[in-house]
Amino acid sequence: MREIGHFIGGKAVKGTSGRFGDVFDPNTGEVQAKVALAKHSEVEHAIANAQAAQPGWAATNPQRRARVMFKFLELIQKEFDALAKLLSSEHGKTVPDARGDIQRGVEVAEFACGIPHLLKGEFTEGAGPAIDLYSVRQPLGVVAGHTQRGQRRQGSGRHAPDRPAGDGHRFRGVVNHCGIYLRNRLRQWQTRTVLRRGQESYDRNA
Repeated sequence: MREIGHFIGGKAVKGTSGRFGDVFDPNTGEVQAKVALAKHSEVEHAIANAQAAQPGWAATNPQRRARVMFKFLELIQKEFDALAKLLSSEHGKTVPDARGDIQRGVEVAEFACGIPHLLKGEFTEGAGPAIDLYSVRQPLGVVAGHTQRGQRRQGSGRHAPDRPAGDGHRFRGVVNHCGIYLRNRLRQWQTRTVLRRGQESYDRNA
């Protein structure tokens, strides 16, 4: 039976807690895989890995980060049907419905490709008496996301860290069993598109 570990520092990492959760195929009700449940030290390792990698990624100019996202989109388009079937096997939806969800995830990544423009600051001269206003957008550092089991499109990539990646953040996702294999597949592809190791870290903590 397939065993799903964590994804830390741009590579698959086996779990060490000895605890696993079942990944069901909603279409048949059968267990199709086992996912490792992270212990506290594994979560801390993922966070430390992201913290170490974040400064270098944030220092990469937005144009280069956008090129990474464009390459990532090329991989999604190339494997679109395979991703839809994978999503169907993890969420139980029909393949045509899964294709629609993948497409909506693609739209999020397409939005992130415009990050050089989206990161521009603003300046307002004369906003008030002797008052000028300006805004500067800068990376916050390591950010985390927790996707809900009931969110219909969580496996499609809509919750994927495309926007944080473009912004220069480090994303650590805490995910549930549903859709984790699809997420890991997308993260592997982002690593292939020159995302720095440590940019993405995924673990299942329970």
